Amino acid sequence: MMRDAWIYLENGTFLQAKSFGADTTSVGELVFNTSMSGYQEIITDPSYAGQFVTFTAPEIGNVGVNEDDMESSCTHAKGVIVRKYQQRYSNFRGEKALDLLLKEHGCMGICEIDTRYLTKMVRSEGAMMMVASSQISDKEALKAILESSPRIEEMNYIEEVSTKEAYLHVNGTYDTARFTYNKAPKAEATVVVVDFGVKRNILNELTQAGIAVEVIPNNFNAEVLIQRYEHKEIDGVFLSNGPGDPLVLKKEHKEIRKLIDAKVPMFGICLGHQLLSISHGYETFKLKFGHHGGNHPVKNMKSGRVEITAQNHNYNVPDSIAAIAEITHVNLFDNTIEGLKYKSAPVFSVQHHPEASPGPKESHYIFRDFLEHIKR
Repeated sequence: MMRDAWIYLENGTFLQAKSFGADTTSVGELVFNTSMSGYQEIITDPSYAGQFVTFTAPEIGNVGVNEDDMESSCTHAKGVIVRKYQQRYSNFRGEKALDLLLKEHGCMGICEIDTRYLTKMVRSEGAMMMVASSQISDKEALKAILESSPRIEEMNYIEEVSTKEAYLHVNGTYDTARFTYNKAPKAEATVVVVDFGVKRNILNELTQAGIAVEVIPNNFNAEVLIQRYEHKEIDGVFLSNGPGDPLVLKKEHKEIRKLIDAKVPMFGICLGHQLLSISHGYETFKLKFGHHGGNHPVKNMKSGRVEITAQNHNYNVPDSIAAIAEITHVNLFDNTIEGLKYKSAPVFSVQHHPEASPGPKESHYIFRDFLEHIKR
């Protein structure tokens, strides 16, 4: 039996729905995702920490969940909002219902609600804070909880999602035909991945490209990495995706600046892309409702090719950064910057997710480009 649930948005909207997953009260930022599949990968993506994800796909839960599609060790979103939830799943890879995964990790599920209404509201008014509860039905009580809670841009979720200890990653990409991980080729280079909330499939793609991967926590020491690079113990540094406002990460900006000055080869994806911009002196700005989905056309400015990409970000780098970097990729939905190659250091980055998971794989060549970049 589903429980009743209540939602209060910061614009004053008060809604009643049904709840599955964890029986709780949570505060987070409301966003929407337009992907037609891959709900498990989205829910377990650390970049969604602190957010409620509204799925525009109407049926969620119909294929269950399984261990191989986890992008991290747990769910990170504050909650998921769906039109219709299917408890009875039907898929040969399914191991259990989505409801059980959410309960295991304290994540709230909300259903029997007009997700088109919420999506149009966010498109019109922008991403906004909200509180949802399966325990509290009083509008004024929920309003008080929301008003006394910190906003997502005031939170440092990196401390929650980053690994606490360094480790080696050895898996290649997952072979859906053989239901096992591909054996990674012999490594041609070694890279340290700074974990701001890295997705497993990013690590898989790096190793599959021929890169030995060592993952370290976000509180890294740039001097140590510079010494390791100078002693040829590593060939470069990768800056991962992650949640929240990149401007909050003051310490990380300083450490990345040291790596830039030392000419350490680097590649960043999503949050890593934003942190490189800030560390070069160009602050990011918040998009109205962000880019979250698997159908964003991005133009490769070098080849002229249009790639359909997976996206998940609320922040973007400013156009003025063209003064110090070559713009390599552009989003054709809104002409925002999607890729950069810096002129004064061996550093490049992309805003979209070339590993997809879920989403199209048209940009996964970028991982091989990283290998060639550090070999040069």
